[in-house]
Amino acid sequence: MKISDEISLSARNLLRRKGRTALTLVGVVIGTCMVVLMISLGIAQTKTNEEMLQSWGDLTQVQIYGYGTMVGSDGKPLYLDDAAIANIKQIPHVAAATPYAQAYNLEGTITAGRNDRYTMEIYNLIGIDPTALEPMGFALQSGSWLTNTPASEKAAKLQILVGGSTGYEFQDSRKSPNSPKRYRWQGQTDANGKELPPFVDIDKDKMTLTIRTGEGSTEKTRSWELEVVGVLEPDGAKGYWTQSGIVLRIQDMKMLQKVYNDMTKTKTEEKSYEQVYVKVDDLKNVTDVETAIHELGFTNTYSMNQQREEMQQQVIKSQMIFGGIAAVSLFVAAINIINTMTMAIYERTREIGVMKVLGCELGSIRTMFLLESSTIGFIGGLIGVAFSLLASFVLNNLSTILAAFGQGGGLDLSGMMGGGYYYMDGGGSAAISIIPPWLMLAALVFATLVGLVAGILPANKAVRISALEAIRHD
Repeated sequence: MKISDEISLSARNLLRRKGRTALTLVGVVIGTCMVVLMISLGIAQTKTNEEMLQSWGDLTQVQIYGYGTMVGSDGKPLYLDDAAIANIKQIPHVAAATPYAQAYNLEGTITAGRNDRYTMEIYNLIGIDPTALEPMGFALQSGSWLTNTPASEKAAKLQILVGGSTGYEFQDSRKSPNSPKRYRWQGQTDANGKELPPFVDIDKDKMTLTIRTGEGSTEKTRSWELEVVGVLEPDGAKGYWTQSGIVLRIQDMKMLQKVYNDMTKTKTEEKSYEQVYVKVDDLKNVTDVETAIHELGFTNTYSMNQQREEMQQQVIKSQMIFGGIAAVSLFVAAINIINTMTMAIYERTREIGVMKVLGCELGSIRTMFLLESSTIGFIGGLIGVAFSLLASFVLNNLSTILAAFGQGGGLDLSGMMGGGYYYMDGGGSAAISIIPPWLMLAALVFATLVGLVAGILPANKAVRISALEAIRHD
């Protein structure tokens, strides 16, 4: 029997009992639709989780803390110093590593304007390895990156990068601390609604860094002119200082600390950096890199990937529960297909016997029944995918649809999907359901396989029927 004849007979047999075929399709449609929707909810929740985490910080970044006493595997003290950072950079998949130093131990001010009228607190200084800035994903609005040549103690200038809003960090020292005119903030307007500029134009005005010790006759000061070489692209997820801070080379920050210690006659020196940031080349390698850092002895680490994995596990658990419920629907649909095909065999027993007498191969008879069952699975899967797309559209636009009927509100699926973090409003930017093309194709193939597997038992039963008994069957 030709394959075209088998397809023709299978289609004719399915159309012979349209009502029964339609009822059998319903089970496959429901099961496919449920499976696709449950997976799509998990995909959307995972995407929403990652977008939220990315707004908090870089998912491919690992922070190492140097607080407390650390001991290596040899029992000796372990320091998060330049040598340790060099070892960390040798770890596979590490794109960059830099210490992150702030001027907490310095006293002084940053001034600008005539007679140093405008002042800024020195804690806005951040020391970073200049070679790590670009590999770690920082960008410039204008200018260039810091050079990697540190300034000497006798240098009169220090290179810096600034945030676009750094000028708003300066205060007018001639005004009382209680006067609102002492401060300027971004977005502030005058009586006519015109936005007020910052006190200091970071592109034009001269800025001076001064560190000081003592008071009165014992006061000592040392000053450097700050040379702005570039303006950072603001990115709150990478640090507030990209918006309003001042970035120095880490070598210059250490030089300032040494000068300050000499001025105060302080002999103590920090052996470990308080924080080191490590950039990983890809999200999938973050866990391996963090494990390698722990093996070096630096166990006090943190990465957004830790939270991401916890949230993913919650979503997966929820998907397994609801996916199991959907799988039951497909299992019931498979039983229904078996029942339908078994009934078809009883109705067509005489027809099967005639086909055998006429010399039809057993494989052709088996193929015909398998074609019928897999066609039911394919058509049911196709309709199920179409219904899931419709349901996904409704979920993603629920607020708009409810508003059209004079109702408000959205749909909170965060608890159901195990996230517990979001109110997912269909009218918002976060999609409740995402059905990628691969999911539609996988659902269609899976539904077809369910139909094919469900038809194996009835097909085998059909080929075992005796030809003589089948012919005598009424």
